[in-house]
Amino acid sequence: MMNRRNFLLATAAGAATLSGIPGARAATYDLVIKGGHVIDPSMRISEVRDVAISGTKIAAVEANITADAAETIDARGKYVVPGLIDIHTHAGRGGAPIALSDGVTGWVDAGSFGIDGIEQAIAQVASAPNRGRFLINISRLGTSSVGELKDINNADVGLTRGMIAKHRDYIVGVKARLSESVAGPNDLEGLRRAQAAAGHLPVMIHIGQSVSPMRAILPLLKRGDIVTHMYAPAPSSIFDDKGKVLPEVLAAKRRGIVFDFGNGVSDHFNWETVELGMKQGFWPDTFSTDWNAMSRTTGVVDFPNVMSKFLMFGMPLEGIVARATVAPARVFGAFRDRGTLNVGAPADVAVLELKDGTFEFVDNYKGKRTGKQCLFPVASVMGGKKAARA
Repeated sequence: MMNRRNFLLATAAGAATLSGIPGARAATYDLVIKGGHVIDPSMRISEVRDVAISGTKIAAVEANITADAAETIDARGKYVVPGLIDIHTHAGRGGAPIALSDGVTGWVDAGSFGIDGIEQAIAQVASAPNRGRFLINISRLGTSSVGELKDINNADVGLTRGMIAKHRDYIVGVKARLSESVAGPNDLEGLRRAQAAAGHLPVMIHIGQSVSPMRAILPLLKRGDIVTHMYAPAPSSIFDDKGKVLPEVLAAKRRGIVFDFGNGVSDHFNWETVELGMKQGFWPDTFSTDWNAMSRTTGVVDFPNVMSKFLMFGMPLEGIVARATVAPARVFGAFRDRGTLNVGAPADVAVLELKDGTFEFVDNYKGKRTGKQCLFPVASVMGGKKAARA
């Protein structure tokens, strides 16, 4: 018979047995990233610290967290940074899961879709493992091999405005490609229509090899707009015929225009133009890959590989991390709470390894340069959950 005394003894014995079961007692943190060198430019941190996560938020960033955790990532000898944010991709076409394994927790699809295809893309991205947003192409065709702005009637301001209003949670701006092969002589009119459709939202322009010169393009940009492929060679580059950064380009940067690297594959940069810019102190404000499903087999490889190219030019690692985290987070409102490891921020984290050795990097013209260091993705955390490796 179970009397009160026997019941209490049985309960105590059961509790003692339960206490010996791993995980039976609630852990203080859900995840702790231990022993890594934390670089968080948003908080000016660059030192060895632990990062603790509770639920979906950063809970602590401290020198030595001794409280228990349900899961631990050993980051000794690695760099722990905010989740990378790639503001120029074409991940909406199927590259999102791959990008997460590269440390990319947020990305923007830059103009793959216009009004004719963007709703289907949004429906797919809504279930993606990382945070994806869109720049709607001012051309209804989206990015097209036939040149989406060669027929300017493809750029419908009213319909584009309506699509933005309908999907404001996912559409964060407008994209206009201005190269001659895309727009022909319609580059300036295409940009005017992009601005009319965007209103206060950012417009990203793809530059290089356009009919109109940069001197004519830049006055049509407003504060917060983005110039991608900033190191595209002539014609219509940011440099004059003597290799100097145009005064109009410097003025545009001073008035708040964002200059983005935009690695890409074809005609977007060569080592000589990067060197020209870096020697004059005209560095990118943000890094991006121009990612697509084939990027692994091109000179892009992944976002950390693109970041690594600037180690060859003497950019400090802290500056490189800033241009892949806090700087792009400030460009689009959808990412304003990202790009940081501040307590209470969404727990999006990238763990990277900086390896020494001999590494070959490729520009868009098959030019090769050899660097002594390269960043490699090791682990990704999205919304407090460790991501599976691809």
